[in-house]
Amino acid sequence: MSDKKILVGVSGGVDSSVCVDILKRQGFEVYGAVINFNDHSDNAISDAHRVAQHLDIPICVIDARDSFEKNVVIPFCKSYVSGRTPNPCVVCNPLVKLKSLCDKADEMGIFYVATGHYAQVEEADGVFYVKKATNNAKDQSYMLHRLPQNILKRLVLPLGRYEKPEIRAMAQDLQLFNADKPDSQEICFIPDGEHGKFIESKGYKIKSGFFISPEGKKLARHKGIHNYTIGQRKGLNIALGKPAFVKEICENGDILLGYAGEEFFCRVELEKPVYTNGQCFDINDEFVVKIRSAAKGDKAIVEHSDSEKVVLRFPEPVRAAAKGQSVVIYCDDIVVGGGFINKAEPFDKNKENKE
Repeated sequence: MSDKKILVGVSGGVDSSVCVDILKRQGFEVYGAVINFNDHSDNAISDAHRVAQHLDIPICVIDARDSFEKNVVIPFCKSYVSGRTPNPCVVCNPLVKLKSLCDKADEMGIFYVATGHYAQVEEADGVFYVKKATNNAKDQSYMLHRLPQNILKRLVLPLGRYEKPEIRAMAQDLQLFNADKPDSQEICFIPDGEHGKFIESKGYKIKSGFFISPEGKKLARHKGIHNYTIGQRKGLNIALGKPAFVKEICENGDILLGYAGEEFFCRVELEKPVYTNGQCFDINDEFVVKIRSAAKGDKAIVEHSDSEKVVLRFPEPVRAAAKGQSVVIYCDDIVVGGGFINKAEPFDKNKENKE
């Protein structure tokens, strides 16, 4: 394999496009690959070919439709209909996107792969870690925390040290057609953002029930548990005289509501944990964790850690810890592990005061 060659995941967006140019200027022989995830990939494939032609690189299309359906779409739907809130990008990156790039690179005799993610890769004592981007506002390390070592050791992330305005300025200088293309906000396989309708269209059996007031009173029927997530405030269409949110999604299909101030949790249990260096944490280890990609980070203390689960306690309560969501664990700016929320213990102010 040639160390001068690199395969870049080109999506047709501004970030991956500028990524190509940066790597070319660093002396790499750049090849492009655009991934066909599903029926909504046509525009991305077309735009990626325009980028490749403009930047004068060869490009190929990787067909990942079956893998994407199996590893991302089906688990996504099953999570929502069971009352959980999934992170599709978190599972797509190691199982589909980066795996597909590495598999294609192997076919082409190329070792390095690259994407336009805002993050960095750092090596220490033979272990490769995901590191936060310089720009915290754009940092995407949360989405990459489950990448295994066989991918991380090959991964190049040129955008991790740049600010977004710098990338757009580079795109303008390159006269790229997508220089002002807005960042994608929606789930890539649900362009209209209506995940509830998408799940229904897939034929899944929808569990329904009633909204239950904080006092235990049965209220109106809701639209199906797949339309809601823990901490949700908008779109409930319930008048209780003061702001309410989704506190719990019950097994029988009912949704328990809470009032503002009750949406906090003091402990989470994580399933399917990953440890970047392969070693479980020690009891009483202290880390900063993110329970959502846009979270600022909260201090957490390890109460249990093994190959099956991690239990974290929060000295200061955290808001809206939803089952199914990822918790990413950091030591300074370095990702050291993570897992999916399986259980979350609500913060009891009265209990806290008694203690």
